[in-house]
Amino acid sequence: MLRTAQALRLGVYPETLYRLRDEGKLVEVSRGLHRLASLPPLANPDLAIVGLRIPDAVICLVSALSLHDLTTQLPHEVQIALPKGTHTPRLEYPPVRVFRFTGMALTEGIERRVVDGNPIKVFSPEKTVADCFKMRNKIGQDVAIEALKLYLERKGARRDVLWHYAGVCRVQSVMLPYLEALQ
Repeated sequence: MLRTAQALRLGVYPETLYRLRDEGKLVEVSRGLHRLASLPPLANPDLAIVGLRIPDAVICLVSALSLHDLTTQLPHEVQIALPKGTHTPRLEYPPVRVFRFTGMALTEGIERRVVDGNPIKVFSPEKTVADCFKMRNKIGQDVAIEALKLYLERKGARRDVLWHYAGVCRVQSVMLPYLEALQ
């Protein structure tokens, strides 16, 4: 993907971008983001757009569960974590829901991935499950329990790492009964 600002820095005139778009050679994926029309469709266009347009965002909660294959839910918005007190970004598309995190809950468990050739930040599976229990009143307790169950069924599930992030998110007492029941 090419940002309009990058094209301008490379010496491409705005008129050239508009002409290429009008001729069908470029597709405007989002305001200020273009890609070649001849490329195959994006697998996760919403995440790629958010990764480019909001580089400080960390994909979280149901959006991260979906990326990690830990839910049967289909996210209808991209859920992102941003530090408290930062400006709320405005995107025409895709719909974005911002959750405010602070301290270690914001800085720990971040993985860097490439989605459709674009860098994104997403919380690890273990951190995401703990976050879901922390935000269970906002996303639904059933979503958190399903995520925990699917995570524990995985080969190579790391309970110690999960427990660490439950401590970071201060939900150990909430998660303990479910962990015991799902053993």
